[in-house]
Amino acid sequence: MGGPNSPLKSGDSPRLLQIGGAPRSACVTERARRARVGPRPNVFVTRRLPGGALERLGERVDAKVWPGEGAPSPEELRREARRSQGLLCLLTDRIDSPLLDRCRDLRVISTCSVGVDHIDLAAASARGIPVGYTPGVLVETTADLAFGLLLAASRRLVEADRFVREGGWTPDRSWDPGLLLGRDLWGATLGVVGLGAIGQAVARRGQGFGMRVLGWTPSRRPVPGVEPVEFAALLEAADFVSLHVALAPETRNLIDARALARMRPGAVLVNAARGGLVDEEALADALRGGRLAAAGLDVFAHEPLDRDSPLLRAPNLVLTPHIGSASVATRARMADLAVDNLLAGLERRPLPHCANAAALG
Repeated sequence: MGGPNSPLKSGDSPRLLQIGGAPRSACVTERARRARVGPRPNVFVTRRLPGGALERLGERVDAKVWPGEGAPSPEELRREARRSQGLLCLLTDRIDSPLLDRCRDLRVISTCSVGVDHIDLAAASARGIPVGYTPGVLVETTADLAFGLLLAASRRLVEADRFVREGGWTPDRSWDPGLLLGRDLWGATLGVVGLGAIGQAVARRGQGFGMRVLGWTPSRRPVPGVEPVEFAALLEAADFVSLHVALAPETRNLIDARALARMRPGAVLVNAARGGLVDEEALADALRGGRLAAAGLDVFAHEPLDRDSPLLRAPNLVLTPHIGSASVATRARMADLAVDNLLAGLERRPLPHCANAAALG
């Protein structure tokens, strides 16, 4: 196999990137150190991470890192996790009870994400394994992405870019008063569904654009500058609706055909929270029928998006591949927090951010 980005052929076994461990010339010194303090813990990292966090990790542990851009297969994940005392994973890695049954030496799981839907917290807690996560670092970055989707969808930026690139901007259409007309944000009404940290950050951005901001949240918490309304009233009054609630049984398909029918004709919908909040077939129908002016989605019920998804054939829809936290600074900070959690668990210290702390006692 070539470098870490070399494509794998069928049947190939990828060569894991090794971080940490002593160079050959230092073997005697390393054996002496191990005799004094014991062997360095083994860690499996399911993806390379931005920033310098993995180099810092390699100073303390022997880490194997999955190479390339894709995720390890479930079989590879089971094989490497079984040999490890620490596991650093991502949203796409399913950590369930059958996997944990094989990991008798595992001391800690650390996910480089805010969400922990991919980890069976009850199974980890039953085995005394703390689960670290990375809260509080992606609020503003995700709010930027949500507002970027709102702008791109309302002003038809992706469509306009494609129009230029494909040769539609010809001399006879150098300036057309009816070309690519969009929707104004200034003076419009923004409805924010969910007023946690990210929802509040989106509300602040709307206020900065001179928008009237309505808000609905299951907790009914008051937020300065946001008019509290019932969910149905928000849908009926808002020109733009941005979703920021957690995915739960009561919020799954929150935006279904009935909710879409309540929205104002020509409204714009944005979802940068969880894909399961939106009935994707109903949304595609609303866009095809012209009920909504546009929509912008960063998250989907199944990721990556199925190639036969009705969304791919819907008009006036901006799609991004779950990049809400994808800024250089935010992803590096997430990696740092994930490594901090991992090292704490390996050293039997309390994790700085533990998703199952209450269950562990």
